[in-house]
Amino acid sequence: MLPAELAREVKRIQFVTGRQVANVMAGAYLSVFKGRGMEFDEVRPYVPGDDVRSIDWNVTARTGEPHIKRYVEERELTVMLLCDISQSQDFGSGRRSKLEAAVELCALLALAAVDNGDKVGLLLFHGGADTYIPPRKGDKHALRIIREVFARGHEPARARPSWNPTELPRRLWAWWKKLDDVSRSGRRATSIAAALELCRKVLPRRAVVFLVSDFLDEGYLEVLRHANRKHDVVAALVTDPRELALVPAGLVTLEDAETGRTRLVDTRSAVYRERAAAEGAARLERLAEGLRASGVDLMRIDAQSSVVEPVLRFLRERQRRLRR
Repeated sequence: MLPAELAREVKRIQFVTGRQVANVMAGAYLSVFKGRGMEFDEVRPYVPGDDVRSIDWNVTARTGEPHIKRYVEERELTVMLLCDISQSQDFGSGRRSKLEAAVELCALLALAAVDNGDKVGLLLFHGGADTYIPPRKGDKHALRIIREVFARGHEPARARPSWNPTELPRRLWAWWKKLDDVSRSGRRATSIAAALELCRKVLPRRAVVFLVSDFLDEGYLEVLRHANRKHDVVAALVTDPRELALVPAGLVTLEDAETGRTRLVDTRSAVYRERAAAEGAARLERLAEGLRASGVDLMRIDAQSSVVEPVLRFLRERQRRLRR
């Protein structure tokens, strides 16, 4: 994509998602994701209705009048966006690909985070790292994240730098470069475990981690379980309708985007379509069960539908669960 076209697309995403953040997500994000704890603010005189458990007995004894301690929530969060840009994400049966839906979701989450004064960072990954942007605050930083996630997601795989030594701690260079060399030996396959391992190394304090992927990978659940013990991990599953329901289009050559393997199938066969749909549904059910067992929340995104509605649905459901 040419730079002028890229600039227009970035502005469009910023405009659309910015309005959605301002008009729809105003308080939902704030009420669901909490800060690291409570911070002392002041001592003030007791007034009827205050919680007696908050009384500061030392000040009360010294002044002869009841006083209470007042605390405020330590609101600042670190939000990390892990966006899968492996080759399987390029698939799309309608107006956009899974990757384009993931880009819009990341833009929405980035703007929601900076709108609430939180830090936000980005990791684009496939078999290795593509781009890592450390968490920071500010609208300009959010725009940089939107620009990077869109640009990297649409460049040819061979043209992309897979790591940025100026932004990774020195001790991680050799480790991540080794992973990158492995990923370059083939197509852009997915390694969720490697992305989570990098987060463990570069995020010393608790963060909210949005893992945006189609989850066409294996062997990552144990790493995900460990990551969720330290951070608040939310899995954002991006799917396309054709992954669950094929149309009778006759003889079709299907290609595995990440391995290059091909297979000739007859989509006119109702038996084949039913089997494919059942296998797709079973994969999603296994994923949901694995995430539940790991204590990880799941948010489902349809690449051909609105990104905002499932995000709001997820925030409302999580808010109801926290109130119980």
